[in-house]
Formats: sequence, structure tokens, C-alpha cells
Amino acid sequence: MASYHGPKARVQRRFGEVLIPRAKYQRILEKRGYPPGDHGKEKSFRSGRRSDYGMQLTEKQKLAYIYNIRESQMRSYFLRARRQPGNTGENMMRLLERRLDNLVYRAGFAATIWAARQLVSHGHITVNGEKVDLPSFQVNPGMTLGLSEKMRKNVHVVESVESQVYNLSYLSVDKNSLSATFTSMPERAEIPVPVTEQLIIEFYNRLA
Repeated sequence: MASYHGPKARVQRRFGEVLIPRAKYQRILEKRGYPPGDHGKEKSFRSGRRSDYGMQLTEKQKLAYIYNIRESQMRSYFLRARRQPGNTGENMMRLLERRLDNLVYRAGFAATIWAARQLVSHGHITVNGEKVDLPSFQVNPGMTLGLSEKMRKNVHVVESVESQVYNLSYLSVDKNSLSATFTSMPERAEIPVPVTEQLIIEFYNRLA
């Protein structure tokens, strides 16, 4: 799927699980525990046996939605991960997790990945004191993320930092200075993304 900008709850209902950890989406799925659409109530999320291809496609779409990237970008990350030594699936997850817009979101500087991408694209994020406006920029261990002076006073940013959802071992957040340091490469078990990446690798391998 392409980078998504429509109703967030609708997509999560289609997948049948909360992919953005916010209370309102949890309430929506609890209240309307069936897929969207005119015939949604006639279905269940797990009715019938899905093909291997269907399960692989769903996992790929979930991952693209979580990181807000396009299909062409997803395939590019797969190819890069395959060229690296080690497990391709874990390599791909690390590449995605190290995206600048994602770490801005994980640090709590933005309430969603979509808002985080906007912060980066508009030039409000610094890396080691230098402005970086490329959402896909790969952050390396030891690099520190910061906010522009204007955004430090933004009420939405301040509220988001105070209600930071994630507490990750590889990302040290200083709420006083509104900065975050990427301290180490994450292990797969530390990355809070509910997908089975091996299915995604199988999806791309069958197209190779």
C-alpha cells in the first residue's frame, strides 16, 4: 500500500489489531470488532483460511503502514537488508527503526509517525546540532536528535513529549532538553512492531 493519509482507525479495523498504541484506537476496535465496510459485520478478522500469499501480503501492508512508507521504499529496504550479513528480516527491521522520522516519533516529539514526518520535512529536527529534513535519514548509534527553537515551545510537541508512549533501551530521551540519543542498534525483540517479518521476506523472495 502507498503512504497512507486517510482515517487511521479504518485501516487498523481492516487489519483487526491496534497498530498505533493510542487509547482511542483500542476503544474503537473493542466497540467495532469487525472489518470496515457495508458487509463488515458479516465477517470476522480470522474467518476462513488465508493463503500463504494473503498472509505475507497482509504483514507487508502492516509494516508499510506502521512506518508510513511506500511499496517502492519497502522493497528497497528489503534489498538493502538482503545485502547485509546476518538475518535479512532483522536487518530490515533495524533499517526501518533507524529512520529519522520513526525515531522522532518514538522519542515522543510527535504523537504519530505522520506528524513526525512533517516535523522532519519542515526542517524542525536536528541531528547532532545540524538540521536534517530527510525522513528516511539513517540514524547511527551516538547521534542525538533535537528540536528547532520554534518547536521547543509548541504546545503539541510539549504535550506529546510529556505523554511519551515508548520507553526503549536504545533511545535515551531527555525531556528537560527535549533531545533524544540513539544509543545502540536494537535487537529485534526490542522493536515494538507487531509483525512477522519472515512472512514479508518470503513475499519478496517469491517475486525475485
